[in-house]
Amino acid sequence: MPEESGPPAPIIVIKKKVGHGGHHGGAWKVAYADFVTAMMAFFMVMWLMNASPKVQEAVGGYFRDPTGKGKASGSTLTGQGEGVEISKDDMGELKDRLESAMKSMPRFEDMKDQVQMTVTGEGLRIELLETDKGMFFASGSPMPSSVGEELLVLLANQLGQMPNNLLIEGHTDAKPFAAKAGYSNWELSADRANAARHLMESAGLRQGQVAQVRGFADRRLRVADNPVHASNRRISVIVQYQATAASEDAKPADANGAPASQESKPETEAGARPEAKPAH
Repeated sequence: MPEESGPPAPIIVIKKKVGHGGHHGGAWKVAYADFVTAMMAFFMVMWLMNASPKVQEAVGGYFRDPTGKGKASGSTLTGQGEGVEISKDDMGELKDRLESAMKSMPRFEDMKDQVQMTVTGEGLRIELLETDKGMFFASGSPMPSSVGEELLVLLANQLGQMPNNLLIEGHTDAKPFAAKAGYSNWELSADRANAARHLMESAGLRQGQVAQVRGFADRRLRVADNPVHASNRRISVIVQYQATAASEDAKPADANGAPASQESKPETEAGARPEAKPAH
């Protein structure tokens, strides 16, 4: 016997309520970001463990002093501490950085042709060449002019961050000038180099960074065929290669960076200076 048909069964719709969906829906993104950050930090640590000591010191110096205002080691020329040593291959880059820093000086246009930078066998030679009117030192004076002070302070701020030693040389021309008795071009060249050292040490060089101060008088003319040319009067700052700087008995170099012979090495001690005409 057929079953009696009744009313259709009601359709029941079940809605699933997701609790707190707006609050926890993106939690996995935060967890994933933390995981990626942790993995990046892990691989950086693994890379640093296999890096050279110089790179480790540079990276450590940055994290100890990221602003570059402290005395921690860093890898740039903006801090005050020791940086990665400047090797022979890096001297060209240092030259470019110094030239770039000079462009920010107010009187750059006046002095740009009077500052010569040359990479030599001894290091980076930075020469401050005088003009007829006196650019960096007044005529016959051992004290730097305002322009000379400005440039020497800039060099000190930049070079004081490196472990490389510096040599500072003073040179004169062969032009006679009226001077007090017992004071010649030997004293003038040595006094100018020493005045430059004193100013640079007070402006940012590290203690003991200047390895030598030399006075050559007119014995190493830059323009040999014109002994009274103004550019023969100059101060030279040499940034030594690290290997050279480590040697305390390194021989001095001539104006082109070639080592000078022992016989031609000028002395600045009393009683050891050869006689020479006063220089301007």
